[in-house]
Amino acid sequence: MSEQSNDGNSDHSKAKQGGLQSRHVQLIAIGGTIGTGLFMGAGNSIHYAGPSILLIYLAVGFFMFVMMRSIGELLYADPTQHTFITFITKFIDNRAGFFARWSYWLALIFMGMGELTAVANYIQFWLPEVPSWLIQVIMLAVLTGVNLVAVSLFGETEFWFAMIKIVAILSLIVTGLIMAFTGFKTPEGTVAFSNVIKDFSIFPNGTGNFINAFQMVMFAFVGMEFIGMTTAETANPRKVLPNAINQIPLRILLFYLGALLIIMTIYPWRELPADKSPFVMVFELAGIKWAAALINFVVLTSAASALSSVLFSASRNFYALSFQSKSQYLKPFKKLSKAQVPANAIKLTAVMIAASAIISLIPSIDYAFGFVSSAATDLFLMIYILVLIAYMRYRQSSSYMVDGFKVIAPRTLVPLTIVFFVFVFITLFFNKDSQIPAIGALIWIIIFGFVSYKQPKYLTKNKKCLYLITVETSRSTRFSPYDSYCWADTRCTSVLQVFKQGGILFLSCFSSCSQKINLEVPNNSTSTKTS
Repeated sequence: MSEQSNDGNSDHSKAKQGGLQSRHVQLIAIGGTIGTGLFMGAGNSIHYAGPSILLIYLAVGFFMFVMMRSIGELLYADPTQHTFITFITKFIDNRAGFFARWSYWLALIFMGMGELTAVANYIQFWLPEVPSWLIQVIMLAVLTGVNLVAVSLFGETEFWFAMIKIVAILSLIVTGLIMAFTGFKTPEGTVAFSNVIKDFSIFPNGTGNFINAFQMVMFAFVGMEFIGMTTAETANPRKVLPNAINQIPLRILLFYLGALLIIMTIYPWRELPADKSPFVMVFELAGIKWAAALINFVVLTSAASALSSVLFSASRNFYALSFQSKSQYLKPFKKLSKAQVPANAIKLTAVMIAASAIISLIPSIDYAFGFVSSAATDLFLMIYILVLIAYMRYRQSSSYMVDGFKVIAPRTLVPLTIVFFVFVFITLFFNKDSQIPAIGALIWIIIFGFVSYKQPKYLTKNKKCLYLITVETSRSTRFSPYDSYCWADTRCTSVLQVFKQGGILFLSCFSSCSQKINLEVPNNSTSTKTS
């Protein structure tokens, strides 16, 4: 038990005040939509679908935006949640939540291991004699330290990582526009916008390659959901969250479609090599002889940014996961450090990701690791589907916030998005490169789905979920465990804290059901007692 003053200066509010600023979240949101694949794999994407790749990016971007608006509405209704995964437990049941929280955390771990390996490969561009495992250990230690020191330091680091990517893409677009308007000539011909539509066809390389391009583009957007998690670390998430999410369409149009359009303007799309970075080619044409080194630096910062985001996101997910588990072994992970970060969860995540350095020393298991990593990435689609189902359940619950940050036409667009994600998952089985990992993901879904089904459907014996909820109140008093200030049979079984956020006073507690709490308490107390 701890005493906290009523002025809102709780540990939680201090964390908020010293956490992420709006400029951090805005740049993290932009950086989160720009993956390494845009810099290194744009040529391969164009090779699959030609100019039609623009339509595929529009389609995938649209459905990802619907998913992000759904996550945004959930987090807007309860802005203190560190992860959207908790809503799956709350609005579906504990079995679905158990599957989602462990699958998502493990998928993030494998994603982090892949990014750490990529960081080492990019650094070896300049330092080929330094062993990969040593680079991985050093970089992981540095980024773990950044996450442990303070949320604000993480935000500042991600701010500049994102800025590098933005400058690189804008430079490409500006360079391409100058070439187009001046009639610049390349070995392949004159730079012109007509290159984009020349010999245009919806299926230039066959229907199969067009469909396969959907999965390539889909996984370029994996990790976009990190945006929602960062808003929980701001002083006023309800103000920052809508702005960050509503700008996603503009970012997709500018950074993805803009970059791809310029690339196909400079190079006729049929002549563009699939195995070389178009960014390197464009900057070499502009006279930058060290273009390869420049783009290597950009993708290095992009991979490092992704790794740091994984440490941030996976640790917050594990922190939330520990509250939804009865295991005694997870108790240490419920604590925050003096810097108000889940330090134990960050350290565990770092140790798990560090396995990548060991794997790099054992070539015989490299293929197995690549298989598991790809299979884990496929699981993101299942998590996205579950959170959309949770969103639909939320709309039917008493927790539904009528004046919240609402999805447009949710009854149509949310089910349509679920169907689209199922479609993308099915396409994985018809591509020889993604077929085996997809089978691995399916095996995981079946086996771990069975394990999850064996879990209790509800976390309490009276068949009512124990939810971590947060409600607004304009007043506060001394709260004691098991005090009932609630409607019907809802009760705060364990009050965690009372804190001020964005000028609004919140009570955070565990409740034995999902009904909204109606606090009827006196307003003359000078302190708040938490459990």
